[in-house]
Amino acid sequence: QVQLVESGGGSVQAGGSLRLSCAASRNIHSTYDMAWFRQAPGKEREGVAAIGRDGIINYADSVKGRFTISQDNSKNTLYLQMNSLKPEDTAIYYCAARPGMTYVPLAPRMYNFWGQGTQVTVSS
Repeated sequence: QVQLVESGGGSVQAGGSLRLSCAASRNIHSTYDMAWFRQAPGKEREGVAAIGRDGIINYADSVKGRFTISQDNSKNTLYLQMNSLKPEDTAIYYCAARPGMTYVPLAPRMYNFWGQGTQVTVSS
């Protein structure tokens, strides 16, 4: 079992930046794929970025060039640096994990463990 706890959400104006963190209950980054998802009101949960146990990274087209996923294995923590934020980035952001495989999908159904989410609000 893996527990994940997100932090770092908040309210910013368009063009601003936030960094989300996801602390894992144990060291899983060398064996698990990790990902960030988001869900806006009335919309389905969507993948934002994923990083595989071997370092392969996958981004949603909507965030490429603006968001950066990274991890610090010594701290058991996953990060999402979000720059040039837009109002359409407003959502609850979740981190997720699954035992590592050979690819890093952005489909929510492919992940087993989830955090409770952190709210990100971007005003125009």
